[in-house]
Amino acid sequence: MTIAEALTSGVLHPRETRLLLAHATGFSEAAVIAFPERVLPPEAAERFVDFAARRLSGEPIAYIVGRKEFYSLPLAVNPAVLIPRPETELLVELALQRDFSRALDLGTGSGAIALAIKKHRPAARVLAIEASAAALEVAKRNGVALGLDVEWRHGKWFSGLDERFDLIVSNPPYVATGDRHLAELRYEPASALVSGADGLDAIREIVAAAPAHLLPGGWLFLEHGIGQNAAVRELLERAGLEDVQTWPDLAGIPRVTGAKR
Repeated sequence: MTIAEALTSGVLHPRETRLLLAHATGFSEAAVIAFPERVLPPEAAERFVDFAARRLSGEPIAYIVGRKEFYSLPLAVNPAVLIPRPETELLVELALQRDFSRALDLGTGSGAIALAIKKHRPAARVLAIEASAAALEVAKRNGVALGLDVEWRHGKWFSGLDERFDLIVSNPPYVATGDRHLAELRYEPASALVSGADGLDAIREIVAAAPAHLLPGGWLFLEHGIGQNAAVRELLERAGLEDVQTWPDLAGIPRVTGAKR
């Protein structure tokens, strides 16, 4: 099999084919495009066929290649962690617009949010908490690979935490049990996706405990799903937080709601 034959097979989207060919061969994507006449070594051809079959079964590209870029950071990912989404970069952008010296990321997963914040605020203390030991190992490895000194802690939300922060951010589970879209997300960890009958159980827990862990003037930012912004705003107001606001993602969908103490 030559690169040209693989590229023109039409089995996958051309962009995905190039990515998987690069991963299977060790070539760059540019080299894959520039040298279509190259014959794939048998082991590389076998890897590509395997990768293509996995993709056709619905496995996300990020898990097949083991990486995903987030806020210009190359992150290792595997099925223990949720794949970072572009819309979650809004959380980072909102965080970086605030003044803070101590930040907390709840449910850090791959470490994406905490690492992006630390990258752009190197003098800040950034603490990241994750309930899944397997996910936390992924986050720690990403921190080492990127040379970013985030403090990692194993635990659920605020459990065992008696500190206060200028900034708390979280992309918690917010999909409702039985949501029809869950079938499309079957390769990703359900614990990072599903949160009760209306998808708001985790957000309720976080909002209820957050005021006790915020310094005066400190902000809490929460990513949420489509149509959940009104409910999240109400939860923040009931918790006694002020200046409640919602921000849309690049698609114009209300994506992050936040408030300050």
